[in-house]
Amino acid sequence: MPEGMLLRSPRAASTIADPGDALTLEAYEAATRTPPSAPVPLSTFVSYGKWFEQKLGETVDRRSVASVASSNSHFDVTLDDGARLTSRAVVVAAGIGPFYKRPTVFASQPPNLVSHCYEGRPIAEFAGKRVVVIGAGQSALESAALLHEAGSDVEVLARIAELRWIGQHGWLHHLGAMSSLLYAKHDVGPMGISRLVAYPQALAMFPRRIRERIRRRAIRSAGAAWLPPRLQRVKISTGRTVTSAEPVGRQVRLRLDDGSERQVDHVLLGTGYRVDVARYSFLSRDLASRVSVVDGWPVLSRGLRSSVPGLYFLGAPAAGSFGPLLHFVAGTEFASRALTASLVGTPIHG
Repeated sequence: MPEGMLLRSPRAASTIADPGDALTLEAYEAATRTPPSAPVPLSTFVSYGKWFEQKLGETVDRRSVASVASSNSHFDVTLDDGARLTSRAVVVAAGIGPFYKRPTVFASQPPNLVSHCYEGRPIAEFAGKRVVVIGAGQSALESAALLHEAGSDVEVLARIAELRWIGQHGWLHHLGAMSSLLYAKHDVGPMGISRLVAYPQALAMFPRRIRERIRRRAIRSAGAAWLPPRLQRVKISTGRTVTSAEPVGRQVRLRLDDGSERQVDHVLLGTGYRVDVARYSFLSRDLASRVSVVDGWPVLSRGLRSSVPGLYFLGAPAAGSFGPLLHFVAGTEFASRALTASLVGTPIHG
C-alpha cells in the first residue's frame, strides 16, 4: 500500500487475534503512547504488527521459500539459500502479491508507465505529473487523494456509473441493541450481511454460488465515507473503460470507450486482485495441480484444509470457502482458532 494510506477497516476490526486477547491495537497504543486515531494510519498498523511480533517472543525466519513439494506423507520445503526442511503440514499465508489484476489492455505496458496500487510506489515520485487512476475501490480512490495532495494532476476513471461510499447511513450504527443485530463488530458488508459473514463456519455450509454472491456484495468496490472531501478537486469520470493504451515517448496514450483520449505520465491501477493459488510460485507444479480449486479458489474443508492432506490456506484464498471476513485482519480470530483446532484435532467453534 502507498505510504500515507489509512485503513478502511474500523478500529474494532483492526486488531490481530491472539489467544488471550491481550495484544490488541489499544494495548499497543497504550504501551507505546501512540495517540488513538480513527481511521487507523497505515504506519500505525505496521508498527503495531511489529510490536505484536516482538511480544510473541518468537524468532521469525526472514528467508524466502523457493519451493514446496509433496513427497509421500510429508512436504519438502526449499528456502532461497538452498536450505531444505521437511514437514507434515504446510500453512500458506502468503498474501495477495501474485494476484493483482492487470486489465488485458495494460498487459504489455512497462512499469514506468503503468503500475498497480498494491505495488506501493512512492506517491512523491508522481508530484507534478499527470496520472490516471483506474478503479472505484478504496485503494484507487485513496491513492487518487494522496496523489492530488502530493501535487499530481489526477483523474479517476471508474467503470461503474456512480461511486459508492461505505458508511453513508451512519445513523444505522447508533441504534443501540438494534445496530448490533444489523451489524457485526467487524463491519464487513451491509446490514444483515455483516452479521452473516461474522460466522465463517456457518457460511461455509451455504452453496458456493450463494457464498460467492455474499462475498461479492460484502466487498464490492467502494470508498470510505471520509474520502469525498479529499476528492473534491480530483476529476472523476464514471461509466468509462479504457479500450487501448500505447506508449508515446515517456507517456502513455489512452483511448476510452466514448472515443475520448488521455495522454498521461502514468497509469495507476486500482483494479483489485483475483485469487488463483496456482500463481503462488513456490508451490511446485505437481502440488498445485493436486489442490482442488474453483475459479482459482482452493476448496477448503473444516479447519481450512485443502484437498491435499496437510496443506492449509489462510487469508484471501480462504474467503472462497469461508466468506469475506477472511479477506481482512478481522478474520484472524476465526482462522487462527480453526487452523489450530484442525492441527491438534480439537473441535472447532465459531
